[in-house]
Amino acid sequence: MIHPELHTQPVAIDRERHRLLRLRRDVDDHARFATLNSCFIVAGEFGEACKEYPLLWIHAGQDDKGAPQVAPIAVFGLAKQSNLCIDGGRWRTQHLPLLMRLYPFAMARSSNDLWAVCYDASSPRLSLTEGEPLFEADGKPSALTLDIQQQLEQIEADVERTRQAGNELLQRDLLRDMRFEVQLPDGQPLKVDGFLTVDDKRLGELSDADVLALHRKGVLGLIHAHQLSLSNMRRLAQWHVERLGGSSASGATAPPLQP
Repeated sequence: MIHPELHTQPVAIDRERHRLLRLRRDVDDHARFATLNSCFIVAGEFGEACKEYPLLWIHAGQDDKGAPQVAPIAVFGLAKQSNLCIDGGRWRTQHLPLLMRLYPFAMARSSNDLWAVCYDASSPRLSLTEGEPLFEADGKPSALTLDIQQQLEQIEADVERTRQAGNELLQRDLLRDMRFEVQLPDGQPLKVDGFLTVDDKRLGELSDADVLALHRKGVLGLIHAHQLSLSNMRRLAQWHVERLGGSSASGATAPPLQP
């Protein structure tokens, strides 16, 4: 999966063109992540991510047949280009979304049945002279490249599972627009919207058969993780006030999520 705000210059890795390419592990990526206020996540990481980030859905265009799609994200900040989970060059959270953990690499579809491992050409972590080689002297992928490819393939398999879960939510009309409102210490409101959340009322109206179907498909667990994660919005509000130089993080008050 290519994250357009993260992988700004994706290039498919070619064993001839990139035979000398190396990965530097000693280069810090925090500057690249510091302007991301969210990141796509996959179903398999909901259990850990929900402990530290608000997990919400966003509209994600249409599929090949024109049907709408949604995708889940972990939210890092309450304003554009603001990552409140990085402070002083260090992450405040333990779980790093998988797409960011494997940066600067990603997987992209090159045709209907073919995928290519890509790297972000704008990343300072790639070098021709320093770091671990992506290819051996004979041109074969190095152990590093094979390991990265395997991890990316696992993510892509989970991307499909995540996409299907989103379709289940859409088919049952379980998502609604959400707004989160925070009153800052100076009395000014901060409103955050553009996200989708599960409609608790609609969820409670599902038939037993639908609930069982969601459970067996693993979607019910994702819904519960999403619901638990919403309390993390308040922590982001506190961090937002701190970054603005508020006198006290407790000066921010946040009412319940509004429809």
